[in-house]
Amino acid sequence: MSASLTLVVLMAVMYGAGVYVMLERSLTRILIGFLLVGNATNLLIFLMSGRSGESPIIDGATQPADIVDPVPQVLMLTAIVINFGVTAFILALIYRSWWLSNLGDEGDDVTSDEEEMDAAEADEALVFHTNLEGDDEAVRAVLGEGGDDDPDPEPSEQDRDVMR
Repeated sequence: MSASLTLVVLMAVMYGAGVYVMLERSLTRILIGFLLVGNATNLLIFLMSGRSGESPIIDGATQPADIVDPVPQVLMLTAIVINFGVTAFILALIYRSWWLSNLGDEGDDVTSDEEEMDAAEADEALVFHTNLEGDDEAVRAVLGEGGDDDPDPEPSEQDRDVMR
């Protein structure tokens, strides 16, 4: 296969437009430029792959001169995978910058639900501990520590229920 002039011009235009768009400061434009450069690279690998021919499966019927080189195909698949991975990363950066710009003064200080629950439990524990002081006096009165002659009186069934 000889390289078509149309494909060469299209590849050059895609490279030029991709680099021009990537020079902008917007992450969305950087993503579009990167996609253009990635597709232009795939087109370059396709153009440089050489002539078309038989598949690289040796079965005895094909001549070695008719077999096409599989390395450009592998390089093109690798370029597609790398292009997809970097595109996903740039999309994550775009989403993160959008998220941070909408938070305003809070910035990166986003509290999780677990932290909010821990703070609520700490507030409840503080209220609980302040209420225990009055409960201690009630328990002492039930147990009879207020001056009974019997040093260890047996509490009644109702007193045991109150202490539980």
